[in-house]
Amino acid sequence: MDVTRTRSLRLAAAGVAAALSIAALAACSPGPAGAGDAKTDAGVLTVAASAAVTTWDPVASFSTEALYMGNIYEPLLWKNAEGSSQEFTPAIAKSWTTSDDGLTWTFDIRKGVTFHDGEKLDADAVVKSIQAAQERAGASFIWTPLESIEATDDATVVMHLKYSAPMDLVAASTYGAWIVSPKALAASASDDKYFEKGVDAGTGPYTLDSYDPGSKVVLKAYDDYWNEDEAPTYGIVDISITPDAVTAQQMLTAKEVDFATTVPLENIDDVAAQMDGKVRTANSPFNYVGYFNTLRPPLDDPKVRQALSYAVPYQDLIDVGVQGYGTQAHGPVPKGIFPYSEDVPQYSYDLDKAEALLAGAGHPDGFTLKLTYASENPAEARFVPLIKDSFAKIGVNVEVTAELFNQQWEKAKSDPANAQDIFIVYYWPTYSDAGSDNLNSLFHSSEKPFFNLSYWKNADYDALIDKAGTLTGSDRSAAQADYVKAMGMLYDQAPGLYLFDAQAVTVVPNALKIAPFNENYPFTTFFAPIEPAA
Repeated sequence: MDVTRTRSLRLAAAGVAAALSIAALAACSPGPAGAGDAKTDAGVLTVAASAAVTTWDPVASFSTEALYMGNIYEPLLWKNAEGSSQEFTPAIAKSWTTSDDGLTWTFDIRKGVTFHDGEKLDADAVVKSIQAAQERAGASFIWTPLESIEATDDATVVMHLKYSAPMDLVAASTYGAWIVSPKALAASASDDKYFEKGVDAGTGPYTLDSYDPGSKVVLKAYDDYWNEDEAPTYGIVDISITPDAVTAQQMLTAKEVDFATTVPLENIDDVAAQMDGKVRTANSPFNYVGYFNTLRPPLDDPKVRQALSYAVPYQDLIDVGVQGYGTQAHGPVPKGIFPYSEDVPQYSYDLDKAEALLAGAGHPDGFTLKLTYASENPAEARFVPLIKDSFAKIGVNVEVTAELFNQQWEKAKSDPANAQDIFIVYYWPTYSDAGSDNLNSLFHSSEKPFFNLSYWKNADYDALIDKAGTLTGSDRSAAQADYVKAMGMLYDQAPGLYLFDAQAVTVVPNALKIAPFNENYPFTTFFAPIEPAA
C-alpha cells in the first residue's frame, strides 16, 4: 500500500492549550424566547472563540480556522458522532456507492445548490475541488489513494482508487475536502491572496461577512442555502477571537457573549453554575502517547518498556492533567474513532509487577532516563511530574525537560541516538481513520523518522497495518480485526506509553440548545446543526 505519512503538525504547538480547555460547540439552536439572560435576540449569536485564522483559503486550510470553515463550506459527506443513528449525513453528495473491491466510488451530487458567489454546483465543480486538494491542500495526503476522478454527467462523480480505501471517511474530512466554487479556484490560481481579501466561495449555511485580523469574525446567514431543514439558526454570528481562556470565561460570565469555546477546565463547574448551565462531556480525537526511544539501552528491551508501562499512574494523570476529563487509552487510537476497540488490552498501575519485570531484565537498581514534553502544553506540565514520581518508586530516575514542541521534534527526527528517552506527544488524526493515520504515523517503520519517534521497527506490525489499510474501503470489519491485532502487538512490545484520551468538555448555557459534540470535527464549530439537538 502506498501510504504517505508526512502528516503536518498543525496546531501541535500553538493550538494545543485551547483544545485542552473546552471543546468547540458542536451545534446550537436558539432556546425559548427570553430564556435566561443570553443575548440571542434578533437572530444574533455572540461567541468568544480561541480559534485564530491562518488562511481563508479552504484548500490550504489546515489549522484552527476550521472553526469557521465548517460553517462556510461543505464536504461531500459529514461524518456523524459515535452513537448516531447513521454513520454519515449526506451533504453535497446525496448518496454514494462503492464497488465490491472498494476501488470505485460513485457519488450522486445534489442538484439545486449554489455557491456563495452565485455559481451553480455540479459534478465538475466537485472534481475541480478535489483535484485542487490533491495538488495543494494542506492535507493533500488524504487523497493519496485516489488515482483519478471524473464527472460522468452533471450530477455524478466517480473516483478510481489505487487500492481499496475508505473514501467516505476521506470525503468527510475536516481538512482538504471542502467543495469550492470553480470560479474562485480559478481566481486563486492566478492570485494566491485571493481568499485573504475576505472572499468565500462555499455552499454552507453562512457566508463570511467581515474579518478583522486577530480580532473578530462575523458570519452572516446565506439566504439561498439549499438545506431548508438545517437552515441557519442565527442571522448573524459575531465571534470575538479570544485566545486567553480566562478572558473568554470572564466574557461569558459577564454575559458579554452567549458562548465561549475555551474555558479553563479547572473552572468548568463554577462557570456552569454561574451560567445556570450544564457540563457536557464527549469523545474527542485527542490522544496522549509517550514514545520510548527503542534504539538505546535499556529501552531496547521490551521487558523494560513493559515494566515502565506498569509504573504509570494512569488515572492520576487524567485527574491532574485534564481535571478528570479523560479515559485511559486503549493504544494510540482515540475512543470513538475507527478502528478504536476496547478489546485492545491496557496496562494497569502495578508497581510490584513493574519492579519484578525490571529485576528480571537485569535492572534491579534502576537507571536514569531523559523525558521531554511540550512546554506550551499545560496538561503535560501538570501530569509529567506524576510519571517522574512514580518511576522513582521503582528506582528509575527521570530527568524532565520542557521544550517547545517543534524544537524537541526536530531534535528527535534528526538525531535519534542522542534524542530523549521518553517523548510525550499529543496527537489526533487528520480525518476519522486513525488506522491510516495514528497507527501508521506513530509506529509504522520508516527509513527516516518523521513521526515514529520511538524508532521501533516491526515487519509483522507493518504488514498488518498495510493489509488493513487496503481493506478499509471494501471490508471494514476485516480491517478492524487486523488493526486490533496490530494494536495488540503495540501493547505487547510497548514501543510507547498509551496514556489517555482527553474528552471534549462543553458548558451548555441554559438559553441555548446544543447538539452532541462531534469528535470528527474537533476544531469546527457548527452554528447550524448537522443533526437536530436532542
